[in-house]
Amino acid sequence: MLLNTIQPGDGAKHAKRRVGRGIGSGLGKTAGRGHKGQKSRAGGFHKVGFEGGQMPLQRRLPKRGFKSLTARFNAEVRLSELNLLPVDEIDLLSLKQAGLVHAQALVAKVVLSGKIERAVKLRGIAATAGARAAIEAAGGSIE
Repeated sequence: MLLNTIQPGDGAKHAKRRVGRGIGSGLGKTAGRGHKGQKSRAGGFHKVGFEGGQMPLQRRLPKRGFKSLTARFNAEVRLSELNLLPVDEIDLLSLKQAGLVHAQALVAKVVLSGKIERAVKLRGIAATAGARAAIEAAGGSIE
């Protein structure tokens, strides 16, 4: 295949429709815009969602919910993942170095998933009630 021989497939390209070019074209006179009204006129532009002055749908519907902008900086760590770490004192930096949380994480929280068989000391890391109980039962502590 040569670059100068490449062509679009049959039927992929067609001539642009020429409106307002007389009765024989099928789109003469009003040029497919119908009669009267804002959309038939030159410059009859309105913004997306505009309903002619009627209260637009996106303003009529009730607003619900909330998406936190700080949620992307929170990370979760499982108990079973803590078990695999080679260090006994665990902080956010050691979790980042081990690749258990993403680099932009500002807050980490340990959740009860899996088991922990050794004593670990958590510094500056939150834990759920179940995870806290499991860590303390294994002889660890949380600061």
